This record gives sequence, C-alpha cells and structure tokens, in this order.
Amino acid sequence: MADLKTEFSGIQSPNPFWLASAPPTNTGAQIMRAFEAGWGGAVWKTVGNPVKNLHSRYAALKAGKGKIIGLNNIELISDRGLSINLKEMAEVKRKYPEHALIASIMAGNRDEWVELIHRIEDTGVDGFELNFSCPHGMCERGMGSAIGQEPEVAAEIMQWVRDTTHLPVLMKLTPNVADIRDQGKVAVDGRADGVALINTIKSIIGVDLDDFIPYPKGRNGATNGGYCGTAVKPIALHMLASLGRTDWFNLPISGIGGIGNWKDCAEFIALGSTTVQVCTAVMHHGFGIVEGMITGLSQYLDSKGMQSVSELRGRALSHYKDWAELDMNYKVVASINESRCTGCGKCYTACNDGAYQSIGLTDKKSRTGDPIPAINTDTCKGCNLCSLVCPRDCISMKDVSTTNVVKSWQEMVSQGEFAVADGIL
Repeated sequence: MADLKTEFSGIQSPNPFWLASAPPTNTGAQIMRAFEAGWGGAVWKTVGNPVKNLHSRYAALKAGKGKIIGLNNIELISDRGLSINLKEMAEVKRKYPEHALIASIMAGNRDEWVELIHRIEDTGVDGFELNFSCPHGMCERGMGSAIGQEPEVAAEIMQWVRDTTHLPVLMKLTPNVADIRDQGKVAVDGRADGVALINTIKSIIGVDLDDFIPYPKGRNGATNGGYCGTAVKPIALHMLASLGRTDWFNLPISGIGGIGNWKDCAEFIALGSTTVQVCTAVMHHGFGIVEGMITGLSQYLDSKGMQSVSELRGRALSHYKDWAELDMNYKVVASINESRCTGCGKCYTACNDGAYQSIGLTDKKSRTGDPIPAINTDTCKGCNLCSLVCPRDCISMKDVSTTNVVKSWQEMVSQGEFAVADGIL
C-alpha cells in the first residue's frame, strides 16, 4: 500500500488526516480515542482566556431525508480552564508521541500571547495554530476574524508569536475576506511555517417563521454563526487553489472545509494540501470515518501507481486556469441513453426554462409510458445542466470538437478573431 506518512514543516504524522480545532478536540479523552481510531493528528480546540458559551449553539441546513449538508455554529473557544487543557495536552502527547498534536491559540495583547505560548510549550505539543479566523463572538472582542481581516494587525501578532517560539506555527485563515492571498502574504512575510484554511463562513442559516428568530435560537434572539460542512467544500477548494498556484506562496497548507471521505481528502491534496482537517463529518458520523479515509486514499494512490501521498500533492494546480486561458475550440453536446431514461422530464424542463431550449419531447415512450426527450445537437451549448439534473445519470456529455487545436480567448483577441455567434464580441 502507498505510504501515507506525512511531514508538515517538521511535524510528523502517521497520515494526513487531522481533526480540526472544534468540539471533537475539546478534551484529551476525545483526542486519544480519535488517535486509537486512526487519525494522524489533531488541533486542540482553541484555548485562551476561558469563555462562557451559550447553550443553543448549532443549527443545520438539511437536504433530503434529513441529511446535514451545512452546519452553523455560534460556539466560542474552550470554556474549560487553561490548566485542565494543559494537563490533558501533556498526557495526550506522552501517550501518543508519534501523532501530531497542535495547539490552537487565541489571545488579546502581546503579554497574553507570550504567556500562553510559554505555558503550552511545556506540554510537548508539536506546534501552534493561530486562530485569526473565528467569525462570531470572538471577533466582536477584537480577536478571531477581526485579526485575519486586518493584515497589519495579523502581521504584528505574527511577529510577537515568531519572536516567542521556535515551534512550527500555522496561521488559520478566515474565508470572510475578498482575497485569501492577503492573509497568505502575511503568513509568508511573518515567517509562519504553514497555513490552515478555511475556517467557517459568516452565516445565518434560517429563520423561524412563527416567532421570526433566526437559528440557532436564543431566548431573546440570535446572531450570525460560522458555516461549515459539505456545502462549503467548493469555497474551500477555491481558496486553497488560489494560494497554491500563487508564485510567491511557498508554505505547506492544512486544508479544511467540507471534508467527509477519502475522495474529498484526495481533492484537497491534489490542489495543494499537505494535511487535511475534519470537523463536521466527525460531529455527524464519529471518529470511525477515518478508517474509510485511510483505506480509500491508499487504494486510490495504488491505482495511480503513486508510492506516497506526497506524489499526489498539487497535481491539479496546473489545470486550474483563468477563464481567458481556457480552450474555446472545445465543444461538447448532451447525449441521452434512451434505455435508461424513465421520461421524468427534468432535463426537458431545465433546458427549456433555465438554459437554451435544446431538448424536445419525442413520440418514443419510456418504460413508464412517458415521452423520451431528444437533444437538438445544432443548438445544444454543452452547458452540462441536463446531465446534472438527471436523477438516473442517463445523460452524458460527448466531445464533438472539430479540431485538436487549443485556442484561448486571449489568443483569439490577439489574433483579431471575433466569433459573434459564439458570444465573443
């Protein structure tokens, strides 16, 4: 089997699967159970001056059959005493020296940052993760994402930390910004040893239409929370790739956001992650999901002839391009497998009302007696919509390109070509 051992700026881990700083890493007992289950590392739930958390703190966006696709939370950092956390950190590291243990920290002024770092160093942790990204509660106190959204403030605190410890330091980045690379520049210039991204996204997940209180509901109202889970994965992948393909960015990345299985992990690694961090999926399904991640990623690497997980890292970055670089000569059209089609009409409705009116209904009947749709290949734009809404995967997209010559929009403009019929003016 492929070697899953991972090294992150000197931090060794049996595999790239880490638990994110969150409720699943709130206690030493939880982390030790996770390590027994197979997790390679864990980032301790953020410690600092203990806070008081609210009781009603989670809300969910659900799909069919109650499946959680997004979780909103208004939980703050650890509400347990610092001395208790420190004692348990030392115990975990003593019992599991081969696993990666990272302390997530958050403080106020310089003296607080320095004291917190010195006290945690004595526990034997492998490194620190700076929480510059919590999007609720703590940011109202001038911490969390209030730091990440102000590069000058983040740079100053990064300098305090760098002057205080020789252990590896990761900056955890907030997605609640216009450009994630601004924080990446702070990390590079501030001599961070890596970054973690993304933290949760500011959100209101819904409103109770009886009493008009947003979720999660409190007695006197509610507030915005942090959004995570499956639904944020595309946003996380975009921000990961934005940093990964930037020439001046040269730090390892611990990827976070909507990771729930081995395939998600592989996608993050292919776009540049060295490790991946998981939270919401564990809150939903438990620590045992790591077994499938280990087996699945190992088998995938074997199928690709890769000897180690490092061979996968960044393999997709060269294929992430600006729109103007994409091949304008590439053309696909939809094709319907009539033997599988049930005549549900979803593709017809989607194309007729929401796309390019390129699907019609024929006299042919499906086994349910409903008309089988047909593609008008002369007007089909190959947008993929019909294949995406089809509930039975009856529709595939066929390459009908007439040339193998790759020509981008940039090239067409520079050569004076204007194909008005194709929407290029």
